[in-house]
Amino acid sequence: MGEFDLITRYFKRPAVRSPLGVGDDCALLAPAPGMQLAVSCDMLVEGRHFLSTVDPARLGHKALAVNLSDLAACGAKPLAFTLALALPGVDEPWLEGFSRGLFALADAHGCEVVGGDTTRGPLNICITVFGEVPAGAALLRSGARAGDDIWVSGTLGDARLALEAFRGTVALPAEAFESARARMEQPTPRVALGLALRGIASSAVDVSDGLIGDLGHILASSGVGATLDADAATALIAVEAPSLSTEILRTCALSGGDDYELVFTAAPSARDAVTQAGAGSATRVTRIGRIEAAAGLRIVDAAGAPVSQRFGSFDHFV
Repeated sequence: MGEFDLITRYFKRPAVRSPLGVGDDCALLAPAPGMQLAVSCDMLVEGRHFLSTVDPARLGHKALAVNLSDLAACGAKPLAFTLALALPGVDEPWLEGFSRGLFALADAHGCEVVGGDTTRGPLNICITVFGEVPAGAALLRSGARAGDDIWVSGTLGDARLALEAFRGTVALPAEAFESARARMEQPTPRVALGLALRGIASSAVDVSDGLIGDLGHILASSGVGATLDADAATALIAVEAPSLSTEILRTCALSGGDDYELVFTAAPSARDAVTQAGAGSATRVTRIGRIEAAAGLRIVDAAGAPVSQRFGSFDHFV
């Protein structure tokens, strides 16, 4: 099977909303009047971002999910995406599963493929996603203010627990491992919540490299500091692992990547609105800290005592 046959069989679809989709040198996008384009690009490399044993349908889902998560963090509605795919060879069962998982998530969010590229090489997936947001309404990292609450969506740390189980550093019961693995390989992009938070949240970012590292982007961009409740964050681990130490659980919740949840800030007066946004989008939202004027991040336990454990975040070049 040649390159263009591969594209036609597994990835070419008619454009529905875009004026021009796959087949020309460029796609054409037409955002609605008064809208701005929101654009994000993510690359997934085998051995760095996913294991060779991952189910191809789950990988197709995740490849798009990590991009949709970026749109969610900006409060943008998905429109379309492009796919650049390097393959070591033509593996038709793999391509069928990958494209099925990819398009199942794309269809769920009304996000259509409008172009891309394929080549031979080590397995590498690069997606660029396009969304739209009303001019001036995008959620940014730079809007947090002293006194704001810090919130997080969904659960934290489960993907990191799965990774540690794969590495052999922790032991999980079979059911717990499968649950954690699903969170690592098939994350849920919080698009509906991101849309609901427009006009409510003062800042937002998605948790891809770890809660502490990604919250740090908000603090740096907003010129503020924060106090974070480590126990409130650790309580958001959904996988039941009672045999694991508090230190390991805190590491997974605070430093683990691949959660693809939203961490966001909002004024205390907006607590009811945040709760309603969570309920309306069927997404759990939890307060885990507060923004402060003093620079730096202070991590405390449920009693307010400082936590001495050191935490980091994922870095592709470390």
